[in-house]
Amino acid sequence: MQNHDDSGDLVHGNLTNRILRTFFQVYNELGSGFLEAVYRPALARALRDNGLHPAIEWPIDVFFRGEVIAHFQADVVVDNKVILELKAVRNVLPEHHAQLIHYLRATTIEVGLLLNFGRNPEFKRFIYSNQNKRSLFQR
Repeated sequence: MQNHDDSGDLVHGNLTNRILRTFFQVYNELGSGFLEAVYRPALARALRDNGLHPAIEWPIDVFFRGEVIAHFQADVVVDNKVILELKAVRNVLPEHHAQLIHYLRATTIEVGLLLNFGRNPEFKRFIYSNQNKRSLFQR
């Protein structure tokens, strides 16, 4: 069973709505043109200011047959429920989608947001139910 909150049928819908409002606040203050390294701490600060709990460069281990075979870092994880993958690119590419999907697949987190601070701000929401995951995580 997926975890639902008070935002209808969306998994962690209320939380993702708060994150997206914060994303647009940061974008409106900073605009486009900076590197991800600038947006990451700015977004984390704004999330904290809005009562959320971001973890920057959250570690992800990928397991194979019970052994860690790879390490990744998610840009930001909010309240241990939503992975944020930040981009500052002209166009979001399929590789960016795949990156976030792999992060979701390797963890017990089911919701991800791809946030692009490019010329035009954009986002994409991803759901990967734990019921559909293979045992690639040991968290």
